[in-house]
Amino acid sequence: MPNGKFLLKYVEDKILPVNPFESLDSKGVGCLMTIAVEEGRKARRDLEVGICGEHGGDPASIRFCHTLGLNLVRCSPYRVPMVRGRRGAGRD
Repeated sequence: MPNGKFLLKYVEDKILPVNPFESLDSKGVGCLMTIAVEEGRKARRDLEVGICGEHGGDPASIRFCHTLGLNLVRCSPYRVPMVRGRRGAGRD
């Protein structure tokens, strides 16, 4: 199996629920992000925080970032149509 292709196999075989390079693990990585945002804003209330990359094109990751109050979420250009199509998804 070519280097790096094992993740897709792990998702196919349900070893992983999603590819962690495409969708944030909100319990693990999300916990670290929460700490970083909270502590950063304690030190500087006007701190702007954001993410970019594949996670910024995943609707579940976007919803999680919204709960953290991130100022910016960017994604790859090819994911923009999908994100625009899901605009408002998951909002209460």
